Amino acid sequence: MTKKQISQTTPQASCAVTRDGGAVRVALAGDWRMGAAIPDVQAVATALQGAGKPSSLTFESAGVTGWDSRLLAFCLRIMRLAEAAGVAADTSGLPEGAGSLMDLAVKVPERKGAAKEEASESFLGMVGGTVLGTGQAVSNLLEFLGEVTISCGNFLRGRAVFQRSQLVLLIKQAGLDALPIVSLISLLVGLILAFVGAIQLQQFGAQIYVSTIVGIAMVRVMGAIMTGIIMAGRTGAAYAAELGTMQVNEEIDALRTFGFSPTEFLVLPRLIALVLMMPLLCIYADLMGVLGGFIVGSLMLGINPVQYFSNTWQSVPLANFWIGLVHSTVFGVLVALAGCYRGMRCGRSALAVGQAATSAVVTGILAIIIATAIITVVCNILGV
Repeated sequence: MTKKQISQTTPQASCAVTRDGGAVRVALAGDWRMGAAIPDVQAVATALQGAGKPSSLTFESAGVTGWDSRLLAFCLRIMRLAEAAGVAADTSGLPEGAGSLMDLAVKVPERKGAAKEEASESFLGMVGGTVLGTGQAVSNLLEFLGEVTISCGNFLRGRAVFQRSQLVLLIKQAGLDALPIVSLISLLVGLILAFVGAIQLQQFGAQIYVSTIVGIAMVRVMGAIMTGIIMAGRTGAAYAAELGTMQVNEEIDALRTFGFSPTEFLVLPRLIALVLMMPLLCIYADLMGVLGGFIVGSLMLGINPVQYFSNTWQSVPLANFWIGLVHSTVFGVLVALAGCYRGMRCGRSALAVGQAATSAVVTGILAIIIATAIITVVCNILGV
């Protein structure tokens, strides 16, 4: 009878693999606890795949001085190799308790889908998933708009249920607290418009018309657009984060449990606050933009201050003022709806709250640009 022995030893744990005829014997020795260097199972694989199929695989653990889950993981890998080779494994030689744990590990099958698998999706599958997702998103949006419409109807009839004190706080946050950033951005936009216009108009000696350019641009559309973008990044994201956090903390579910409409109790006050404050912020932005143009006109071009403001007043039609207010009101509705919709549809994790805030900003700005284009076309058709 021939005997083939393959051994591998580490400083703390060792595994000696012996093949004697039709049996493979795995002798374990040393310390197999956490921190020990674990031998490779290649020696066992070599013994199982040698000439002639072994009839059995046994363990010996008389030399084991200590063990934990590292020994179990090592033995499990060996038993998987034996199972793949069609060799029966006997765990009776393992330390007390380890054999029963190994039998349990082998008997319980691995749950399918537990491991993450990278599966490539076909082109048709991607298209189909996109179409279904778009359809579901449109359905959710229409449902949300319907709930908002019903809440607005209840408000007009005096039946809406929400906290009046919360509405006052939201008006302050959307109006008074936004004045510093609106002032800065609008003033800079007015400066930029005046500076760009002055470079061209100086070539023709028509510097006085800088006031016309800045006045019409700010009052008609730029003041409303800049205010809308500021509020989308500031207030719209805040609405999405607040409602998203309520969704994570199950506060919205609690409102439904007590019989309150979350749309009426949470969305309606935010919508009212932003719709009321946006026209006022737009007027303030127009004034700051004109002031920025005045700074350039008086300091860079030497225009008389009285002449500058007089020319601005005479060259800006009143219709432009009302068009700007219409822009700002529409933008207020869109920003509030975008922020509240993303917040109400937020997932139940911290990551989802951040994604909802980002989506609210993107959706709000995109809605502002589209609404501006539509209003511009309508005004052109109406001749205003």
